[in-house]
Amino acid sequence: MTSDSKKRVVVVGAGWAGLGATYHLVSQGYDVTLLEAGSYPGGLVAGWKTAGGRPVEAGIHGFWYPYQNIFGLVDELGLDPFTDWTKSSQYSPAGLEAVSPIFQKEQRLPMPLGTFAYPQFPRLPLVDRLSAFTMMYPIIDFDNSDDAWRRYDSVTARELFKSYGVSARLYRDAFEPMLLVGLFAPGEQCSAAAALGMLYYFILAHQADFDVVWCRGTVGEKIFKPWCDRITNAGGKILTQRRVTDVRLNDLGQADAVICGDEVFEADAVIFSVGITGMQNIVRGSSTLQQHPQFRDMMNLGAVDILATRLWFDRKVEVPQPSNACFGFHPTTGSTFFDLNALHDDYRDQPETVIEADFYHANQFLAMEDDEIISMVQDDLITCLPDFREAKVVDSSVIRLPRAVTHFAPGSYRYLLPAQTPINNLYMSGDWVVTRHGSWSQEKAYVTGLEAANHVINQLGQGFPASIAPIEPDEPHIQMARSVNKTVRELQKSLLPEFLLP
Repeated sequence: MTSDSKKRVVVVGAGWAGLGATYHLVSQGYDVTLLEAGSYPGGLVAGWKTAGGRPVEAGIHGFWYPYQNIFGLVDELGLDPFTDWTKSSQYSPAGLEAVSPIFQKEQRLPMPLGTFAYPQFPRLPLVDRLSAFTMMYPIIDFDNSDDAWRRYDSVTARELFKSYGVSARLYRDAFEPMLLVGLFAPGEQCSAAAALGMLYYFILAHQADFDVVWCRGTVGEKIFKPWCDRITNAGGKILTQRRVTDVRLNDLGQADAVICGDEVFEADAVIFSVGITGMQNIVRGSSTLQQHPQFRDMMNLGAVDILATRLWFDRKVEVPQPSNACFGFHPTTGSTFFDLNALHDDYRDQPETVIEADFYHANQFLAMEDDEIISMVQDDLITCLPDFREAKVVDSSVIRLPRAVTHFAPGSYRYLLPAQTPINNLYMSGDWVVTRHGSWSQEKAYVTGLEAANHVINQLGQGFPASIAPIEPDEPHIQMARSVNKTVRELQKSLLPEFLLP
């Protein structure tokens, strides 16, 4: 098939979703142009450098046990970018709070017993840990269906945990920190539906789900660069510094071009693969998209500020675990720190210590000067590991990311966009797009990119759909409990007035 006769697709946004859609469509013979507003492909994993030329990225991104589609992609690309499975620790200003094992190496217990039995909690009393089991009903009731999302989305995560009797200490010392680093906001600002979906996928569905590997360098260098090379070698076009300003429609109401200032990229189908903030900026400038209530309504969605720092110390400091989460250091803000000497190949044998420290819901920190931020990070590290008191910072990086990640606030579900839009050849993808797959974060973004590519293939009739690995099925006792719960709900619906339904 000549390039003139190929179906043309324009993909907007070169993160996991956009690259996933582009890669598959190029493999199926489409003429694909990928437009990225930034200077490099990669979205949040695009590369930066310090003043001394050292590579940095916007935070460290873990790859969790359920990320089977991303792991399959990496295998297909012939890459070997990941560490072994790692343990992790959790700290508060009072000291070490928890150490998580590599769960897949432990004897498998029925969900969720292993999640609570195997980690070490040196300070959290058993009675508080046992109060977590009161959450079994909402976990069973939340089956990722549209009805479940609508049922729980108007409630805050904090209200949910409180109403089901989770102890105040367990919420403060365990669940709130998970929300701060998983949904990037405190529980009173998180949708209960999003909290249940995130916690179930990463922690509660199966014992091994909390296991994680890390990239042995920046994700941009280890994964995205070779992936982009594969796309361009197959004929795909990746164009950076192209900020989309509008979409052009033909007489049939279909998108036939994407406009970037004075440039026009003609298309038979369009896929948007940008975050909420980027999509809202596009809608603000697009007279075409503004005509549709669905796009206007998504302007109600919010996003969260992220702060990513990297510090090089002048000496070796022993860090017990390579990945660590912190809570209680700063109100409404969660943080993590990583020992890059243990995770990154370039630092493994270096005499210096390299630490990545990232802050989520970091609104109050973005206005601080770099030296103030670095001093704050040092103080936090010293509180967790006193040996940092003698270490001096010899290089550092501070990356501010305002409105960088999705805020799944209470009531936000109604405004999230589905893959299919009112413009019947324009599709959405990204970690904030509604999907029934059940995945989260990077895996969800990649999966929705493949789903968008499949919509294009189904519409234009060329090529074969991408194969998408489903999440691991619920364990038998959860399947049975959900089946019973669904039957009871349907019976209640047929017998009770709507205002009496739970």
